[in-house]
Amino acid sequence: MSSIDIRNRDRIIEELRIFIRKILVEPEIIPHSMAVARELIDHEDADKLIAERISDTTNVKIPAEHSDADKLFLELLKEVVRDEQALY
Repeated sequence: MSSIDIRNRDRIIEELRIFIRKILVEPEIIPHSMAVARELIDHEDADKLIAERISDTTNVKIPAEHSDADKLFLELLKEVVRDEQALY
């Protein structure tokens, strides 16, 4: 693994660590984020819309230019919502 890959991985891990800390302090972020994802998942620009709504309504700020960690969080939200929908 190159030093650039290691730095990128470390940056992503640090971003996720900060995010996990936020949701441990404010556990209502997850159900709120899930509700937002459920509402917006089928829109054409779902990632952008979900990120904007979460940023506007929680202390989680997802910039317009999504980092790798932001993309991972949004993808996981959509994956959980899709799994949830598949159960019904």
